[in-house]
Amino acid sequence: MKTVPTKITYGRISKVLEEALFRDRNRILAKARRVFGDRRNPVAEPDEEAVTELAIEASAAVEHARNRAGKIPEITYPEQLPVSREKDDIIRRIKDNQVVIVAGYTGSGKTTQLPKICLEAGLGRRGKIGHTQPRRLAARTVADRISQELKCELGTVVGYKVRFGDKTSDDTIIKLMTDGILLTELEQDRYLSEYEVIIIDEAHERSLNIDFILGFLKSLLKKRSDLKVIITSATIDPESFSRHFDNAPVKLVEGRTYPVEVRYQPLDDLLDDDNEEIDEDILQAGILRAVKSLDEEAPGDILVFLNGERDIAETAEYLRRANLPATEILPLYSRLGVADQNKIFAPHGLRRIVLATNVAETSVTVPGIKYVIDPGTARISRYSYRNKVQRLPIEPVSRASADQRKGRCGRVSEGVCVRLYSENDFLARPEFTDPEILRTNLAAVILRMISLRLGSIETFPLLDRPEQRQINDGIKLLEELGAVFRNPAGELRLTETGRKMAALPCDPRLARMLVEAGRLGALSEVLIITSNLSSQEVRERPLTARNASQEYHRRFDDERSDFIGIINLYNYLKEQSAELSGSALRKKMRKEFLSYMRMREWLDILAQLKDAVKELGFKLNEAPATYEEIHKSLLSGLLSMIGMRSLESNEYIGTRSNRFMIFPGSGLARRNVRWVMAAELTETTRLYARMVAEIDPLWVENYAGDLIRYSYSDEHWSKKQGAVQASQKGVLYGLAVINGRRVSYTHINPPLCHELFIREGLVNG
Repeated sequence: MKTVPTKITYGRISKVLEEALFRDRNRILAKARRVFGDRRNPVAEPDEEAVTELAIEASAAVEHARNRAGKIPEITYPEQLPVSREKDDIIRRIKDNQVVIVAGYTGSGKTTQLPKICLEAGLGRRGKIGHTQPRRLAARTVADRISQELKCELGTVVGYKVRFGDKTSDDTIIKLMTDGILLTELEQDRYLSEYEVIIIDEAHERSLNIDFILGFLKSLLKKRSDLKVIITSATIDPESFSRHFDNAPVKLVEGRTYPVEVRYQPLDDLLDDDNEEIDEDILQAGILRAVKSLDEEAPGDILVFLNGERDIAETAEYLRRANLPATEILPLYSRLGVADQNKIFAPHGLRRIVLATNVAETSVTVPGIKYVIDPGTARISRYSYRNKVQRLPIEPVSRASADQRKGRCGRVSEGVCVRLYSENDFLARPEFTDPEILRTNLAAVILRMISLRLGSIETFPLLDRPEQRQINDGIKLLEELGAVFRNPAGELRLTETGRKMAALPCDPRLARMLVEAGRLGALSEVLIITSNLSSQEVRERPLTARNASQEYHRRFDDERSDFIGIINLYNYLKEQSAELSGSALRKKMRKEFLSYMRMREWLDILAQLKDAVKELGFKLNEAPATYEEIHKSLLSGLLSMIGMRSLESNEYIGTRSNRFMIFPGSGLARRNVRWVMAAELTETTRLYARMVAEIDPLWVENYAGDLIRYSYSDEHWSKKQGAVQASQKGVLYGLAVINGRRVSYTHINPPLCHELFIREGLVNG
């Protein structure tokens, strides 16, 4: 073996790599440590060929970084945007601090200009500028906008990556993505070595993903001093982000909006002896009064916030009966078909009244709105500790949400926001809406943390600490699913089932179903079902054609199982896709109230889950699975979502003293099925079970295991069996799933059996 020239050392290779991308530097230095050894165990005579190869690889990495940086285009800024005027101050703050909070009003331009400001600050040369968005559409449109401003082709210097689309390349410097994509990447690379900057946009939304990422970044920054983090937020509580990141500086950027006048028009004067509370009739009358009061103002479109689809349908009908002149009324909610959603953005000549859920607060910007009517309430998803289900109660919105609603107007001209409650009511409301992490089951977060070995959720640096009972409920659900156990030290660890669940990109309940389906040979069918449950509803139910749509959709119903209905729908769409061209298929689906775009999303998720289960070594069954195999697989994830029909009413008695009804849209709603399981229990006006199937209660015992509490009665000597027998009762979370089953008592209470044997078996013969 030849000796190595002294000029090539680990230190010199490390010095050369200071210009390389972080990703390449880390990879090559890991190789170098294997060749040269470390300080404690240096290699006396490193292999010359390996050292030469390292030097060549290091030079190539530096050359690649220089070529990549040379493709950065000239940076210009739209003069009319407020953030453009603040760029020099923002650059200074970014250079001087590892974390910067940028709080901006609507129209400030922070979303599109901050990545360019980072480029001008000299960042992006050694790693990507990652830029997260809460929604896929925003990631794509923002990437498109930035690429236009930088005059480069989308997918080169600027690209995006979303769940089912990757338009990035080796040359990409600014990478837009959903926060879910960043979560997936940090599971594969704990140091996020691909990035030099991470921008978390719309952080004020405080979704589970955003809060988890912010907690992870706080820990990561201690290990990566070369990483910059920029948090962007509306002006909703930017100080909370500053405190989380050790008093990071906050830069406030003014918005580009017109003044908005707030008018308070409480509905108390519409109450009378017959109506002492504000009901639907009073609210609709108040909305109509507000609409008519705006007739006296300059012409302009009106956005009305309502609680849900039913409220929208009833209010639309009420306003149509009022015969408002030259007025078009449009609905807007998340389950609305794509074609109907697009009507919101189409040019129009009439005055438009848009009736929307709180999806119009942040998710969708309705163009051209001059007036907002805000009743001041919304359905807020909250986890019920008592019932262990997600509730959707109607609650007064926070002051921050009310101001977000106000901000929907005043974008094109001066606006007016009419609040159908008093100013004192507004001032008495909480300042902010509770973040999602404080009002949801934490099973998915805890599963991810255990999988990533990030320690316990109690010590993880979250912005807001969940209550211990909320943490306990998340752990209990994972225990119910057989995903976790405690080691002798009391630490949570993943079972073999839990490890497989953590590798699947879906909700823990759905992941458990897939693992069980792989065991039972029902994976092909359960993949279709779980991918559907992970996507938006394909079946559209327009408010103006509800009966017609139900007629079309009823073809897919199965009298025993709504889950089989999903498979029927899938098979139908598969047949139609094989027979029809793309345009003909779209046309037919539109006629039959089925969404082509949501079908594509469903199929994309199905393909993603198929790849994931194959990586785990599961095989898809070729022969059709039986009803029992499919539904046992589903039941493994839905143990606490079962119920027995009451003999006195149409209600079902569920676990934990829950009483629910089958949702009217279910194929089982009019059948007297004795035992059911549901994919979802949601409380609105009452507790409803959605996506329901008939089950055999004896299946529950296979999966509940130690969760079932057994008791015994009527212990007696059975002459026929030649043993002591008893009547067994098995209770799961308060619900008797086994009642009156005759079992041998011999191994349950041997002393009593011995006594009964002597007293009844021997004495009485």
